[in-house]
Amino acid sequence: MTAPHPTAPATTAPATTAPDLTLPDATTTAPGRTAGSPLAAAPAPGRATTLPALVARQAELTPDALAVVDGDTTLTYGRLIQAGHALAARLREHEVVRGDRVALLTTRSYRTVVAQLGLWLAGAVCVPLDPAQPRPRTEAMIADAEVTLTLGDAKLLDAATLPGPVLTLPEEPLTSGRPVDESDPDSPAFIMFTSGSTGRPKGVLVPHGAIAELVTAPDYVTLNSRDRVLFHSPMTFDASTFEVWVALAAGAAVVVCTEQRPSLEDLARHVERHGVTVAFFTTALFHQLAARRSRVFAQLRSVVVGGEAMAAAQAREVLTAFPWLELVNGYGPTETTTFATAHRVTVRDCEGPVPIGRPIAGATAHVLDAAGRPVAEGGRGELWIGGSRLAHGYTGLPELTAERFVEHPAAGGRLYRTGDIVSLRPDGILQFHGRNDDQVKVRGFRIEPAEVEHALREQPDVDDAAVTVDGAGTAEARLVAFVVAAPGPVPTGAALRERLTGALPAHLVPDTVTVLERLPLTPAGKVDRRALTGRVRTAESGPADEPAAMTPLEQAVAEVWSQALGTEVTRADSEFLLLGGHSLLALVVTEDLREELGVEIALADFFAAPTVAAQAALVERALLDAHRDLHPETPEHSDAH
Repeated sequence: MTAPHPTAPATTAPATTAPDLTLPDATTTAPGRTAGSPLAAAPAPGRATTLPALVARQAELTPDALAVVDGDTTLTYGRLIQAGHALAARLREHEVVRGDRVALLTTRSYRTVVAQLGLWLAGAVCVPLDPAQPRPRTEAMIADAEVTLTLGDAKLLDAATLPGPVLTLPEEPLTSGRPVDESDPDSPAFIMFTSGSTGRPKGVLVPHGAIAELVTAPDYVTLNSRDRVLFHSPMTFDASTFEVWVALAAGAAVVVCTEQRPSLEDLARHVERHGVTVAFFTTALFHQLAARRSRVFAQLRSVVVGGEAMAAAQAREVLTAFPWLELVNGYGPTETTTFATAHRVTVRDCEGPVPIGRPIAGATAHVLDAAGRPVAEGGRGELWIGGSRLAHGYTGLPELTAERFVEHPAAGGRLYRTGDIVSLRPDGILQFHGRNDDQVKVRGFRIEPAEVEHALREQPDVDDAAVTVDGAGTAEARLVAFVVAAPGPVPTGAALRERLTGALPAHLVPDTVTVLERLPLTPAGKVDRRALTGRVRTAESGPADEPAAMTPLEQAVAEVWSQALGTEVTRADSEFLLLGGHSLLALVVTEDLREELGVEIALADFFAAPTVAAQAALVERALLDAHRDLHPETPEHSDAH
């Protein structure tokens, strides 16, 4: 279709001035480590291979073993590799050649796994797209990744009407086609997009070998061929690479969560139904599950958590209630291939901040000061990651690649600047202390506030904007925005927020937008973000008139909301999102409604009924439907009970 894309050379500009990594005089501090020396993981066995090769090996050893479970659909390893080769042959017929960037637009299903495998066997790079994100952002990603073809589900492709050629995935796995394998360990497997400070997402080129090294015979989590691993993360989230490929590398089974937006109860039922033993949860989701002592933990043997700092209290709750559970705290930006360090959490670890552990699977860790020199043991410094698991860089952004990925022979090659502040304990364990820049984490997503601010400033009635986090570092963290209106009609915060939903993915849309006369400044003339967070609770406070009395059912819903939101809800017209609600709190509310009122409400229905009154009506209908189910023979207008 096009000439093959180069990999690292296309994204790497001349390196910036390298930091001074000269090590101080060595004194022994721990077995095998000297003061100031980098932490290094032992080389993992998968670096010199590709992801298709891992599946092919399992297909040769155990062709009839279960590889993928998707509801009532199952694929063995033999069938999976056959379907992958057949799809690769079809892609070749459509002129896909090695190095082409091919976008993948699917809902999470077994076809996602087959599609990724087929793309790689054809030698292509997979660019995952989220069907739920706004079209302008999707089109920007397609352009920045230089996509030559979009492969996906027929309905999604028809609805999206994306630019460029498209190819529909077959409804059933293909069974015939000449075997082909054009994958290469050093070639990119994925282009994963993350939030970008310039107002556009940036695409990270993640190579096959780096993922293969992460998932092959991992020593940071217990895994064997009898395990079943839950696949419930969005395909655009790098954790999905762990969920799918750590299972397939081990000869285990991938269990696809068939609910696209699963509730807490959905997750528990799915894990129980399919005998899932290993799962990844974002830190925010883990905290919600832990707070409820969810029965999901009763089925699982190993849980990997990542995305934000793990709360010691929630970790202790889970380990005390489920003492057999292997709980792993994973850390790593997309640029270091999902996880760069990991730590098996014990109850003793919960006496203080939970550590992020040691480097894993070929990664190295360097704790450096502002001048780029190693920090003394116990001191705080920026974490730089090296080793064989680094991404190639950012597609189409050579200057940014050179800024974040620094070549330095003294460190054994390239290092990636994480921007995270850590310290090193005497036992060689890393402790996390936060960020050294404006980047934030909210509900597991990495967010550059500048990207959201850029989108707000693009609005014609906005002069300036500032975005910050309310409740940073807690499970209740939420993104909040403040704007200064341009001359003319003053927009409402709700209207601005509504416009952003058409320009940004859901996790980048602020939970509240407040219009101010001016942004507060520090004495140095910078936006005073601390002062802004103190004004959050006044955002979108709603009408000041006396609230009308609520019905008993509305009052019951309001009480559930109040408990989840941490603030008293007194009006039937109160809106969940404007009170600081978000998708994870919606999971909590739907679970509480199920426990308190005995009704099941899907998340899609929940967000379609945004007020207390609307949700009370939803609950009433659900209760009436349940009542009819108990008396199927009773006429609708009968007085019988």
